[in-house]
Amino acid sequence: MQVYFKQNLAFLSVPKTGTTAYEQALRKYADIVFTKRVKHMTVGKYHTRFAPFLEKSFGQRPERLAVMRDPIEQIRSWYRYRSAERLGRGRKSTGGLSFDEFVLDVISDRPPAYAGIGSQFKFLSIRDGSVPVHHLFLYENQPLLREFLEDRFEDEITFKERNVSPTVDAPLSRDVEKKLRAARPEEFALYARIQDAGGVLRQDF
Repeated sequence: MQVYFKQNLAFLSVPKTGTTAYEQALRKYADIVFTKRVKHMTVGKYHTRFAPFLEKSFGQRPERLAVMRDPIEQIRSWYRYRSAERLGRGRKSTGGLSFDEFVLDVISDRPPAYAGIGSQFKFLSIRDGSVPVHHLFLYENQPLLREFLEDRFEDEITFKERNVSPTVDAPLSRDVEKKLRAARPEEFALYARIQDAGGVLRQDF
């Protein structure tokens, strides 16, 4: 996550949504940079802990920006990122598992280490189920996000791909997809809201 005082913006880093590339490109503008274990601070923690600190310490109330990816593709990216091609056969590797098996483990009551990936909806929402993000962009509409950032930063921004997952076949059966959608209705509903809004969900709160 990064915070930019001049641009009045906080960029929250949802895992597997390409944010590393954006953060690398925008780092020179950042006043606050979170890395490693706190890089992926959830919206809930930001809302309840960090936002009050920013206002009290710096008089800043930046607008919040985040990116959401198609839920199936985001999980597929995790599957590929933890594949044997990248991690070998360790406890967090998906080596030897089909994508169907991985998805079922992800939505199980007690996901094993390799399937403990959380959910985008839980990352983006707070306890009451609301999503306190001013600008929530679709990962799949990169030109729209880039246009917004270049306008806000008043500069042309060049991005380089980072943390690219290996190419691994990962078909999903209809039966398992139905189970995934049934297990995570809020996530698919939020993604649909952003689609219906034209690629970016803008909110005031």
